[in-house]
Amino acid sequence: MATPDLTIAGSSTTTARVKHPRSRRRRPRSVSDWIILVIAFLVAIVVVAPFILVLLNSFKSPSDYATGGPLAWPAHLYLKGIEAFWNNVNFPLKLWNSVFISALVAVFGVAVSVLNAYALGVGRIKGRIWIVVLFLLANMLPQEAMIYPLYYMFKQVGLYDNVWAVIIILTVLESAFGTYLLSSVFSTFPTAVLEAAALDGASRWQILTRIIVPISRPTLSVLLVFFFIWSWNEFLIPLVFLVSNDNQTVPLAVATLTGQRTMDITTTSASALLGLLPTLIFFLIFQRTLTKGITAGAVK
Repeated sequence: MATPDLTIAGSSTTTARVKHPRSRRRRPRSVSDWIILVIAFLVAIVVVAPFILVLLNSFKSPSDYATGGPLAWPAHLYLKGIEAFWNNVNFPLKLWNSVFISALVAVFGVAVSVLNAYALGVGRIKGRIWIVVLFLLANMLPQEAMIYPLYYMFKQVGLYDNVWAVIIILTVLESAFGTYLLSSVFSTFPTAVLEAAALDGASRWQILTRIIVPISRPTLSVLLVFFFIWSWNEFLIPLVFLVSNDNQTVPLAVATLTGQRTMDITTTSASALLGLLPTLIFFLIFQRTLTKGITAGAVK
C-alpha cells in the first residue's frame, strides 16, 4: 500500500515543479528602460508628424486651410486637390514610368551586383581589394560630377529623353553599392561547401544559382527593396535626362507642376500624398522581407 502513496506524492511534486517557473514575475522596468522608451516615442513623433500634416492638408479646402491653419482638422472632405493634380500631370502615366524604371533598375541592379560580387567574393580574381575599393569610391562620387559626361554620352548614342538612359545610369550606380556589399557577403561562404559542389560536377553557374543565390536570398531581397525605393525617389538624373512630359516620373511631375502653375497648399499636399503612397504601400508589402533579410545573419 505504500507504493501507490509514493507514486501520488511523486506526481504531485513533479506538477508543482512544472508550475513553479510559470509563476515568476516580470522584472520591473528600470529608469534607463523608461528613458529609452521616451526617446523612441519622441523620435516616432518627429518621423510621423510630416506624414500626418500631408494627410490632413490633402483633404482640406483652401478656405479651411486659411481659417484653421495646417494643424486644424478639415471641416469636410475635400477631394478637388487630388483630382486637380491627378488630371494636370496625367498621374497614371507618371506612375507607370516610375514603376517601370524602379522595377527594372532594382532587378538589373541586383543581377549585376550578384555577378560582380561572385567574381570578387568567390572567384578571388587578381587585384580584388583594389577593385572593391574602386566600387567604394564610385559610391562616394557625387552625381553632379557625372551629369555632363553622361549627358554628352547619351546624347551621342541617341538615348537622351529616353527612360532607358535613366535605367542604365541608375543600374550602374546602384550596382556599385550592391557589388561592394555582396562581395563581402560572398567572401564568407564556407569553401568546403563550394569545393564539395565542384567535386560533384557542378559548374560555376550552377554553384551560383543553386547554392549561393538561394542562401543569400534574404540579403538579395533587402537589396532589391532598397534599389526600388532609391530609384523611385531619384530626382536629379530624371530631371536632366527626361525632358518630355510623357517620360517624367512621379517626383519630377510634382516638382515641375509646382514650378509651372500656381497651386494652393492643399493641392501641393495632395501631390505629395500621391507621390508618397506607392512607396509606402511597397514598403508595407515587403516589410516582412526587410525584417527577415536584416535579421538573417543574426542567428546561426
